[in-house]
Amino acid sequence: MTTQAPEPFSRIKIRTGAVLFCGNDVALIRRDRPDSVHYTPPGGNVEAGEDLISALRRELAEELELDMAQASEPQLLWVVDQRVSRPGSTPAPRKLHLLYRLHIDESARATLATEEHDELEDGTHETGVIEWVDYRKTTDLPIFPPIGAALASLTSPHATVTNASLPAVTDENYTWI
Repeated sequence: MTTQAPEPFSRIKIRTGAVLFCGNDVALIRRDRPDSVHYTPPGGNVEAGEDLISALRRELAEELELDMAQASEPQLLWVVDQRVSRPGSTPAPRKLHLLYRLHIDESARATLATEEHDELEDGTHETGVIEWVDYRKTTDLPIFPPIGAALASLTSPHATVTNASLPAVTDENYTWI
């Protein structure tokens, strides 16, 4: 009996991420690869049995060494539905990115990590550099999920967002880097 590989996007993963502000600056993780550079907001996949805020708390502690007690209450800012093919033998999951806005002050920022080490499948690590970028200058940055234009269009770091749904990311509008 042969088992059939799962179809692409037949599994769903949920990723919590932080749009972490300190004044007008937002924390992004820059990853330098041989053929590209891209940025991601700090965060990661929700583990089985974990609630969303606990996952966010864990990821911020792992990636930035941030104790969420130093930050404002997380506020859901955006949801991005990802259905993008990717390289590799494992069929791509559908991924829902839940991006929460938090604010910290300069004293908390001064205690945070400047690098993030992401473990790869082969046991090695990829190093990401934590960069603080003026949110108004993110439009053309290669950020994944692609939130740069929405971020730059905020009238302030505390601006009210009336529609949390950002455009879906699909093979038609995104190429995996």
